[in-house]
Amino acid sequence: MTDLTAVGPTLACVCGASSLETVHVYTTRPVGETEFSFTLGRPYHRELLRCPRCGHFRSVTEIEPGVLYGGEYVSDTYGDGGIRAAFVKITSLDSRRSDNAGRVRRINELAEAHLAAGAARRLLDVGTGLGVFPHAMKTAGWSCTAIDPDPRAARHAGEMVGVEAVCCDFLDVAAEAIGRFELVTFNKVLEHVADPVAMLDHARRFIGTGGLAYVEVPDGTEAFADDPGREEFFIDHLHVFSVSSTRHLAERAGFRPLLIERLREPSQKYTIRALLLPTA
Repeated sequence: MTDLTAVGPTLACVCGASSLETVHVYTTRPVGETEFSFTLGRPYHRELLRCPRCGHFRSVTEIEPGVLYGGEYVSDTYGDGGIRAAFVKITSLDSRRSDNAGRVRRINELAEAHLAAGAARRLLDVGTGLGVFPHAMKTAGWSCTAIDPDPRAARHAGEMVGVEAVCCDFLDVAAEAIGRFELVTFNKVLEHVADPVAMLDHARRFIGTGGLAYVEVPDGTEAFADDPGREEFFIDHLHVFSVSSTRHLAERAGFRPLLIERLREPSQKYTIRALLLPTA
């Protein structure tokens, strides 16, 4: 049984509530979940908790986030073919089957509607991973900078994707080091971090006058109603959001939501998108 007391204050919900209820217990790895190296040789046990106030989900294990996202994470996730092979596979998808194609199309629509006419199109993508998103945004005319803490991902973004790449923990970098942007994006990133409020709050320092943040996270409400064994609740997702908790996340981080919408992506993932305006 997981010792929840060992997790301490990190169990607090993004809305600030500290009393979460266990709604599902996993004793075996769900079908399709990556068999990470750090789970080998130990009994599989984790708990899914839900906030009764805002419907936000937390996945709790005895594995610390620092272990979860250590150097083995990329190797276990992308296998022998590595980042480059996964990048080529995804960028080769027909646009009708591509989550990223829909994302890029929607972000460009929102940019046209909410950014000032004639404004520069500078983009900071946080937790860029495979670099599929900045690759498409670069093609659409944006000047892109990609941040990722894994040196392989950052090197891939620079060499293969051809964008400015920074290898670091986002919370450790200062805005003065890389500049300000019209758009800062978190595409399926905030569910992986221990404190998404702090991460999003830090993003305000990188947003220029009139600029925005875009957040994309898994929709736990729809996914849980479907099946708690879905990929939205896999072990590497520390948080799974509701529309309400996405709003709380934004407001506690110093943003005003301009738009929060739900969708079912071509991959069949349940997703929440939010466009956010800094309030200060």
